[in-house]
Amino acid sequence: MMHWSNGIHSLAIGFLTLATGTLSLRAQSAPPTATEVWHSKAERALSHEAMPPAKAAYDIDSAKTYTLAELIDLAQSHNPETRVAWEAAKARAASLGIARAALFPTMSAVVLAGTLRDAALIGQYFHRQTIGLFEPVLHVEYLVFDLGGRGGAIDEAKANLLASDLAFNDTHRKIIFAVASAYYNLLNAQGQREAAEVSLKNAQTVAEDAQNRLDNGLATKPDQLEAAAAEAQADYDLQAAIGAEDIARGNLATSMGLNPDIRIQVQPISELPLPATMVDSTDQAIDRAFAERPDLQEQLARVRAANASIKQARSAFFPSLSFSGDGGLARAYGQQDLLPGGYAQGEYWNVGLELKWTLFDGTRREHQMAEALAEKRSAQAEADALRDQIANEVWAAYTDMKTALRQQQSAAALLAASEQSYEAAHESYGYGVRSLLDVVSAQKALAQARSEDVFARSQLLLQVANLSFRTGDLIQVQPPKMAP
Repeated sequence: MMHWSNGIHSLAIGFLTLATGTLSLRAQSAPPTATEVWHSKAERALSHEAMPPAKAAYDIDSAKTYTLAELIDLAQSHNPETRVAWEAAKARAASLGIARAALFPTMSAVVLAGTLRDAALIGQYFHRQTIGLFEPVLHVEYLVFDLGGRGGAIDEAKANLLASDLAFNDTHRKIIFAVASAYYNLLNAQGQREAAEVSLKNAQTVAEDAQNRLDNGLATKPDQLEAAAAEAQADYDLQAAIGAEDIARGNLATSMGLNPDIRIQVQPISELPLPATMVDSTDQAIDRAFAERPDLQEQLARVRAANASIKQARSAFFPSLSFSGDGGLARAYGQQDLLPGGYAQGEYWNVGLELKWTLFDGTRREHQMAEALAEKRSAQAEADALRDQIANEVWAAYTDMKTALRQQQSAAALLAASEQSYEAAHESYGYGVRSLLDVVSAQKALAQARSEDVFARSQLLLQVANLSFRTGDLIQVQPPKMAP
């Protein structure tokens, strides 16, 4: 029997060693060396999970022309960042419910059961006693007062919930601006492509005219080559504009949480109205930003949370009063020696009040108070720094918009003058008064003017959105608008 037992024991140890070795080989570990790239099954599993869904999160009608408001609405409804901020706010709301629960008593159903056998000294002899006990009871605990501890926790939870809600608003503000920026950049790219197409047609017209005049002996070969080179340059610029438009279209789709190959049709930039003047002053815009920016309001809510933490830390210096009680039934069985046992049943209750006042804890409360005060001062300093940052952002955005407004007006005037100059040069060339080089030069100037006009229009619209983003107008129900 001894040899058989030892054999089983050795076999068990062998299987255990084998299993442990197999697990150690399969378990994740650090890279074996610092000189080689690490690969494992865990990495491949994560690579598989990182692949996007096979289908887009929502459908886009490729034949529909979307306005900016429609695209923003779709992005707000489907962008995963809004869901992240929303779930964070819901978690903070649950934290507030947890903090408020401390105002109510805690009730627990408890069942106690046990058996005990010992020797009781009765007279000169020990007598064996057997006792069995079964007690279903209701346990109640309630903190009567704590002089600010629970109130401070509730205030902190409220402030954190407010901060989380404001962070949710700020997420929407950022998404709206990201979509608007991508939208106006696409309008610019689309307008640049349209302008390049018109420039190519003009260059082709000039090249055909030069070829005809060369065939009729009215132009020289260098004139024809210059016109052909201008046509090739215009075609090159068009291809670059087409590529830039495709990239801008992909950026817009990405900002909406879609795959970049999703094609979205947008309005042409010529259909969008442009502001003509600046309505507010810089000071008014800055004051509005202080009142509306959700990130500043979020930081101020964190200052409130820090004040509530101070309230909690201060409550530790004062006594607290607690109530606890048990009530229920007790059913017991008892037997002494070998005598017949018996059962008994009766009510059971226990009530107590505890007044607790910590007199000394090694300066722990003092350090907790100092920590809370320092965090409050830090939060306040961050709010002050954010105010300075917001003022600078609004001032820069206001200046950029004012500059974009002047540039757009200048670009419109330049385009009108370039169109007249090109028409005059082309007409004069037909009469033999101007050379082909003058026509080509006027055509290039017109192409540049068209490009600058489109860019100035899109920049003005983008700077309007940027100023609204910096002031917080983007997420207001009725944001102030620039005068048409």
